[in-house]
Amino acid sequence: MAQDTRTALVTSATGLLDAGGIEAVTLREVGRLSGVSHMAPYKHFADKESLLAAVAGRELRRLGDIVDEAARQARDSRSALRTALHSYTAWALDHPARFALIYGSWTRPHDELTVAAGHAHAALTGVVRQCQADRVVPGGDTERRTAMLIALVHGAVSLSLGGHLARGGKGRADPDDIVDDLLELLSASATAPA
Repeated sequence: MAQDTRTALVTSATGLLDAGGIEAVTLREVGRLSGVSHMAPYKHFADKESLLAAVAGRELRRLGDIVDEAARQARDSRSALRTALHSYTAWALDHPARFALIYGSWTRPHDELTVAAGHAHAALTGVVRQCQADRVVPGGDTERRTAMLIALVHGAVSLSLGGHLARGGKGRADPDDIVDDLLELLSASATAPA
């Protein structure tokens, strides 16, 4: 029952986050929406940040699972990477408050968030490493190549959310177009003669 209550609290917090951003999430309102007393959330979370870390952790686990699934289902490593990055941009554009939460500032470490972030990062790094082996992404430091891809996706999503990137407008591209352009450039670089 306690796990069900905790899950309900995280789900309610996610709904509030989606509807009104971080400011809309209060432990009292999360309790009310979950059908428990206003003090019940404190049995599961020390404070609002702990609750938000649980929301972020759940989203990061979901993103890691998306990357794992892309790697399993794709016909090759390039397709796996493309699918993973496109899935990530779609998630971020559909859930901008969750995107902002995950990559916002935290006042202290949260074990659940750290573990989930590690899983998501390891999944993507594994796909990038396979792309390097298949000469789809240039060799070198896999962590840096992964960071470059993440930075590009974050930048493209942020520009799109701010109205500064659109297929029919600014930049003449959406985030998926930018991902495809980068993958094309990386592939050309990885296969170019030394």
